[in-house]
Amino acid sequence: MFPRIFDRYLGRQVASATLIGVALLSGVMVLGNVYKKLDQLLGNTELPISVIAEFVLLVIPFSLIFTIPWAFLTGILLVFGRLSADNELVSLRMTGMSMPRICAPVFVLAIALSGICLWVNVSLAPAAKDRMKRLFYQVAVKNPETLFQEGQVLERVPGYRIYTSKRDDKTLTDMHIIMLKETQASTYIHAKKATLHTTPGSIDLKMELEGMTEETVPVQGQGQLGGLAMKEQWLKLPLSEMQKDAVRVNASMKTTSALAEEVRTWKDTVTGEALTPVTRSLSLTELSKRYSFSMACFTFALVGIPLGVTAQRRETSSGFALSLITATVYIVFIILADTLNDKPAAMPHLIMWLPNVIFLGMGGWLFYKLSRK
Repeated sequence: MFPRIFDRYLGRQVASATLIGVALLSGVMVLGNVYKKLDQLLGNTELPISVIAEFVLLVIPFSLIFTIPWAFLTGILLVFGRLSADNELVSLRMTGMSMPRICAPVFVLAIALSGICLWVNVSLAPAAKDRMKRLFYQVAVKNPETLFQEGQVLERVPGYRIYTSKRDDKTLTDMHIIMLKETQASTYIHAKKATLHTTPGSIDLKMELEGMTEETVPVQGQGQLGGLAMKEQWLKLPLSEMQKDAVRVNASMKTTSALAEEVRTWKDTVTGEALTPVTRSLSLTELSKRYSFSMACFTFALVGIPLGVTAQRRETSSGFALSLITATVYIVFIILADTLNDKPAAMPHLIMWLPNVIFLGMGGWLFYKLSRK
């Protein structure tokens, strides 16, 4: 069956509305969260423009997970609301066309967008998250001086808290260093001046401290500070310890094939260790989330068409409000399953599929009633 003029018309209307919605919603989500995520990952580190641009590109896949289904739902509600208000659907029904035939181009578009969402959820987003986590470590190794920011406390180096009053390239002035033993301060160092040095072939960072004072921090209730003044000293910062955090992989960073292998064999694909019921639940829930969320576009198409026709209003605010409510209810179930992903008894992997089951059932019933009118 070849597409008719109306098929192309309806497909263009929904597709263009979806495209505009994806652009707007992605822009809002990316710009609204990029600085927050940059602060969580990199702190107040000064970064080259190229690194910031790469980080923004890595954030985009996460926005597409949500914005593609939401924009598609909004486009359906707006287009079918207008068609209903202008009685265009009535005219088409009078020609003998059934509702399933009228909506055929929308369902084709829904299947295509679901395929894109499947690719984003299964391949693109996990790879982007893995790259994002390793980005800070790579920046620190290439430009270690960017770790030290004037008037900021550096907490990224394990076992150290470092405050720098002023920095000029690799020269630091008025540096305060607290060395931690577990979570307690054990040694306090103050240096009037520090110079950063890197060694070829080593990922650790050395600091040449001048005008240094070192004091042992006593255990609470056991004596006073004991100080030792030295003219010059060297301190080695273990950036290699940061590498351990960078290469630590959680379920959301693993490939889909690795998650499926873990669920099947009960063995961690990275360490080779046996999984506990909790860690297996994390992998199974993440795997279910990727496939379940990929169906959101088709689910929203089945729900959105009857809702858009029933609303029968032209206002953009009405369609956006309906889409917001529907998408919010859908996402609540996803958040609930994510919250319970470390509780195998709660079956969080099944909760991940619950919104699709509910909305497909509700959408099928509403679409059936609409077709019978």
